[in-house]
Amino acid sequence: MKSAAKILMVCGLALAGVAEAQAVPVPPAAVETPVEEAPPSQVAPPPPLLVPSSPVEIQPLPDEKPPAKSAAGSKAVEPLKRVRAGSAIIQALDKVTAETLRFQVPVGQSVRYKSLVFTVRACESAAPDELVPESAAYVQVESQPKPQPGRPSPPTRQVFKGWMFASSPALNPLQHPVYDAWLIACKAS
Repeated sequence: MKSAAKILMVCGLALAGVAEAQAVPVPPAAVETPVEEAPPSQVAPPPPLLVPSSPVEIQPLPDEKPPAKSAAGSKAVEPLKRVRAGSAIIQALDKVTAETLRFQVPVGQSVRYKSLVFTVRACESAAPDELVPESAAYVQVESQPKPQPGRPSPPTRQVFKGWMFASSPALNPLQHPVYDAWLIACKAS
């Protein structure tokens, strides 16, 4: 116990000495101010860049495939076209009742889901030579409430127009207070 008290006393004295050493004022004459040097009057130009006299051929990385050449020689092979589908499969959600429904919309036709009318103008899937499988559909959605007896039919208004992507539904979503809808896939007719 005495040794612990002795250690604390020695540490306390050492800290008191540090505090006293920090409290010593420095006279202003003892502080030196740095002197700035003037910039050089002339600067040497950088050495010239080495330019190769002949063109350098770029080599592909080891994991990349070299570009395919056609029979003509230097032309690359044309990429395959995207696959056009005859219909789109869309899933819709009613946020109030938590009811979901998956339905098929043929290209060029309209399908009603509650008060929304979906019209698909195009539906495409990735080409076979593309690395990532992707489906995209150009969809128009209109809000068209059902007419009630004895009342004039409410006007139709467009709530969405654009491309929907199956792999990234949040990229261009339908923004509606009651309904959500997204593309599931494109389907050949």
